[in-house]
Formats: sequence, structure tokens, C-alpha cells
Amino acid sequence: MLHMDRPLPPDLNLRPDVPLLAANAGLHYLDSAATSQQPGAVLDALRDCDETANANRHRGAYSLSVRATEGYHQARVRVAQFLGVRDSDCLIFTRGTTEGLNLVAGSWGYANVSSGDEIVVTALDHHANFVPWQVLATRKGARFRVCELTADGKIDLDFLSGLLNNRTKIVAFNHVSNAIGTINPIAELVRLVRQKTDAILVCDGAQSAPHFPVSFDSLGVDFYAFSGHKMLGPMGIGGLVGKRDMLEEMPPYQTGGDMIEFVHDDRTTWNVLPHKFEAGTPNAANAVGLAAAVEYLDRIGMDRVITHERSLMSIAQERLALIDGLRIYGPAPAERSGVVSFTMNDVHPHDLATILDGEGVCIRAGHHCAQPLMRRLDVPATARASFYVYNDESDIDALVTGILKAREIFAYVET
Repeated sequence: MLHMDRPLPPDLNLRPDVPLLAANAGLHYLDSAATSQQPGAVLDALRDCDETANANRHRGAYSLSVRATEGYHQARVRVAQFLGVRDSDCLIFTRGTTEGLNLVAGSWGYANVSSGDEIVVTALDHHANFVPWQVLATRKGARFRVCELTADGKIDLDFLSGLLNNRTKIVAFNHVSNAIGTINPIAELVRLVRQKTDAILVCDGAQSAPHFPVSFDSLGVDFYAFSGHKMLGPMGIGGLVGKRDMLEEMPPYQTGGDMIEFVHDDRTTWNVLPHKFEAGTPNAANAVGLAAAVEYLDRIGMDRVITHERSLMSIAQERLALIDGLRIYGPAPAERSGVVSFTMNDVHPHDLATILDGEGVCIRAGHHCAQPLMRRLDVPATARASFYVYNDESDIDALVTGILKAREIFAYVET
């Protein structure tokens, strides 16, 4: 468990703070891009919330409910602070990035996109930031356009420029690719889109919020979605940050309790932000857990997080590049988050992952919910190792050893 009064170790040796990893010395967890592990501080916050403040938020006049409401409110303020959002009421709690992006598509999109408009996404996007816009375009009769990539897996800004016109209504992109780790140049993207269109900009921040400093108020995008379970927090909680004027104009995404102001027999009026978009009983304990996670990350320092990851990635890439038949995808380590995506000649990624699992190494194998990208890489799948704050060089040792074992099992012969 993280003791809040002790300094963090200078070498970022945080594995002892994570109960699951501390209890399993032979486990090498390299799938944090899918779901990160939770420090003891987060687990403690969740348990404390359930043991001392388990009551319905916003609904009770008794002191326990008031305490629960205040805890939920403070969690929102803390997470907003972490993301550089001055107006915390513009942070809507959701189940995660996917729900946040669907909220924008289902609310702003359905209210504002018309036949003949155009929606732009990129070939680098996760399905969660691809399919909702594809579906919206189909239902509204809009044109769905996909921005192509450069040879090293970056958004092709020249290609994007050629797609933009006065019919472009939405431009959606990820801050960081979950599949190959590319960090996109948000400032350049924003400048290009603003110069050529009046489109809104929607950013999938699932892989950026956990790994380096993010300041929504200075990013220049209109909406930013993120997931708690990728940043040391619990599953089932995340958020959507949006500009106040746009959120206030948008119709509700879901209706029900807590998001209403008054229900007449013939009409209903809506509550103020953020409640307008949080129908039903909130996932309050997990919001508190997420607040504990960002507190933990802030104590580490987000600059240290990305520095640590890039150090590990440089070592991993250098050692993986020495393995005959192994190919790494994506840009240089300095232009990526903590992700190394690769294939091995004559070994399917799923087989590779199975062999590595036998060595206690957890990696992801598959298309990573990025099938448009896999088609452009001309592969059905890749193997992906992703690093985070609790990883160290021993995890790389285990990864390399496991890959070499897989090569031996499949009797790889250089051609």
C-alpha cells in the first residue's frame, strides 16, 4: 500500500505498492494499455468509501447521504484538477472512454449532423472512436471519411488537410494509439482543423491521461474522453470533459433520476451540469477510487511517469530488435507512449501470448480493437507489450526470454 506520508523511491520501484503484483513475484504484467493494476491506496479508498459513506448521493437529507454526496463531489473536483479542467462541472462521469465518445455522438452528433455533412476519423483510431461516428454518418446520411497514416504509423497531416472542407462537422482522433503507441501532435491537429473548418474536435484520451500531463483547458479540443481503469483506477468509471457552452446546448444522452429539474405531465426540464448527463445512481465509490488513483499519479509526477516508460521502451526496443524475425511497428520510442507492438515470423501473436503466459508474462495479442489500422499494417494481429509505473527491466528480461523460447518451440529458421 502507498503510505501518503512517505516519499516515493527515486527509481520508481512501485511494484510493492500494488498488492496483486507484490503477492506474485513471478508475474510480469505487460498489458496496462488494456487495464492497469491498482495500488493499495486505490483499493483502500474504495473499501473506505463502502464502509463509511455508502448511501445514495444527492437523494438523502440525512448526514450519511450528505457525506456520500460530498465525497462524490470532491472526487470530481480532484479528477478535474488532474486533467487541467478549471470548471469541474464540465467533467461528466461515465463508465469510461467508450461511453464518453458515444455520449458526444449520441447527443451533439444526432442534434447537429445532417445529410451531406462530413465526419473525419483516422486509421489509427480505436473502434470506440471509429464506429460511433461511422454509425452516426450512416444514420444521418453524412459522409464518413478516414484519414490515412504515414509509413511509421502517424496521422498524415497533409492527407488530413485534403479531407477538410466547409462540410466537415466532426473531426475525431486519439491522443495516443492504443495499438502502436503513437503520440499524435494535438497542437498541429487543432490548428489545422480550426484554420479550415468549423468542425468540433473530439479526442480519445484513454491512452494519454494515464501516461503524461494533460491540460484540457489548453489542448484546444472540444471534448476529451478517458477511462479510470487504464490509469490505476477501478473499472467502470471514467469521464468526458467538454466545453461548457457545448454541454449546455446538448440534449441529454440518457434520461431518468437525478438529471431532471422538473417533470411536468407533458414535458421535462433538465438539471444543471454535470448532473444533466449523469442519469441514475452514480458509480460514486469508483469515482472516489479514481480520485485516489490520480492523487497517486500526481505524487509520482506525470513527467516521471513518461520518462520511466520511455526508458523501459528504449531498452525493450533495443533488445527486441536483436531478435531475428521480429518486427516492431510504430514510430521511435521518443514519439510513443509505453507500448511496443510487434510480430514474429512464423509465430502467430496468439501463440506467442500463450507461450509467454506460461512464463508468467502477460501481453495482449490481437487486433487491439483497431482493425482499420491492422489492415494498413497488412497484418491480422500484433503482439503488444505495454509498460507502466510498476514495471522495471526484469519485466523486459522475462519478455525477451519468453519470445526466444517461442522461437525455439516453433523452430524458427532465418530465410
